[in-house]
Order: sequence, then C-alpha cells, then structure tokens
Amino acid sequence: MSSISAAGNRVFLAGASGVLGRRLVPLLVKAGYVVAGMTRSAGHVPLLRDLGAEPVVVDVYDRDALFRAVAGFAPSLILNELTDLPDDAAELPASAERNARIRTEGNQNLIDAARRAGSPRILAQTVAWPLAPGPGADAVAELERAILAENGVVLSYGQFYGPGTYHELAVPAEPRVHIDRAAELTVEALTAPSGVVVITD
Repeated sequence: MSSISAAGNRVFLAGASGVLGRRLVPLLVKAGYVVAGMTRSAGHVPLLRDLGAEPVVVDVYDRDALFRAVAGFAPSLILNELTDLPDDAAELPASAERNARIRTEGNQNLIDAARRAGSPRILAQTVAWPLAPGPGADAVAELERAILAENGVVLSYGQFYGPGTYHELAVPAEPRVHIDRAAELTVEALTAPSGVVVITD
C-alpha cells in the first residue's frame, strides 16, 4: 500500500488493544494513518502509545463519552474490531451473550457516533463461517445489515490462528487466516467499496 497523507486519513480503531488491534496499529501508522486507539482499559494506554496510537479510554456502551471521543478525534474512518471474548476458549459459551451485545448495541453506538461526527467511513468485524441459529448468528446478521446500510464495509474473517489466538499451535479448519495476514489484509480493505470483504488465507 502506498503512503497516504495522514492529514485526511484519521482512523478511530475500536478494539485497538485486542489480538488483531495490536497488529493493526503499527501497520496503519506505517501506511500513513493517524490512529486513535480505543480501549476500555486504562492499563492498555502505555501499550497503545508505544505502538503509535493516540490512546482513547472509553467504554463503547457509554454513549455520551463515545460520542465525545469520536467527535474530538474527527476521524475519516472508524474501524470496529471490538469483541467481548475470554482469554480461554473453554469459556466461550459463557461469553456468547456479551459478544452478541457488542456486535449489536456496541456496533450501533459506533454508527451513531459516526453520524454525529460527520459520517466517516465505517468498517466492522464479523466472521466468515456460519454460526448455529441463535443470538450469536442473529447479532452477526444485524451487524452486517447495519454496516451495509451505512455504505460501510463488513470485514468477514476466517478463524484466527498464530500467536495470541485460540489456535496458537494448531491450524484450525477453513475458513481461517493467520493473525498477521489478517492485519495486512484489513489495512488493504480500508479503501474497498461498500460490501463484504472476506479475509481468509
């Protein structure tokens, strides 16, 4: 990707301290973007600063604080990489409702924040494999509908593998994507037309 003038390319990255976000920040900076790295944990501020982001500590469910943060940064692009997943894959079933909420209420709050900040381009993470019927699948469908209604881009990722993922030592079934490759392809997708971009190996 060619170098981009940072003045008009400001990325508000929600989920900047996650396994993918930590890889995205330095790639975005290298590509010429100014990055606001959103996290709900003040403990991640030093990490995000070291990676090259302007840390923004805000909870996606605190609408007023989120609106102020997005408007204050004035992004040209919002990148939603938020999930609410446990560190231990064995605890995934217990987190299903929280993760569904972040894909619905959390994503909608980001959309609303974008509208208040001049409607910058918005992209959001989802999954490239079918989910069993239920709240998780419903949340994915709602996120995709909401993002496409804003003329945004849905980033449909395969199962992550590699350092820091649930599949550090074994390669999962398809669809899959190495976490480093996922970050590279995400940066490339920032200029994609509205639609669904599948990010897999």
